[in-house]
Amino acid sequence: MADPKIQPRRDEDMNACVDALAAVHKADGYPVTWPSDPARWLTPDGLLEAWAALDGRAALGHLAITRTSPELARGTGLPAGQLASVARLFVTPPARRYGVAQALLDTAEAAAAARGLRLVLEVEDGGKAAISLYERIGWRHVGTAPGDWTTVDGRTALMHAYLAPVRIP
Repeated sequence: MADPKIQPRRDEDMNACVDALAAVHKADGYPVTWPSDPARWLTPDGLLEAWAALDGRAALGHLAITRTSPELARGTGLPAGQLASVARLFVTPPARRYGVAQALLDTAEAAAAARGLRLVLEVEDGGKAAISLYERIGWRHVGTAPGDWTTVDGRTALMHAYLAPVRIP
């Protein structure tokens, strides 16, 4: 696989991003409930920026950053205004283990830093590969709490919060 191009998500990328999301939903059940308007779902409230990982016209992955809720910020020890939340991060099954997620995260970290912000995210307990990635690249676990939704296998989601490391340029 060639290195994907990570770029700010454009309107013309949206159909490819929705197709990639459909592949992830079919493989992993993410999102748990397929949204009635997937393009809108990929554009959450509080959106600051979004990126697509592209191989030609095909999307291999996606990541957005949003404003951070006070609840998520609480575990970090930082005010919400100093944070940006990772949202809608996914990589298609064939593109996994090629560094796509890390490239998206690196791009988002740089963009957040340019805004004077640090990244935070939540990941469901079942996302073992994602958790492994976050910990391998230096993200710090800052809390765990039950989610307000049910997983595909019927459990109440258990959400882990992670804070990005401070990177020295």
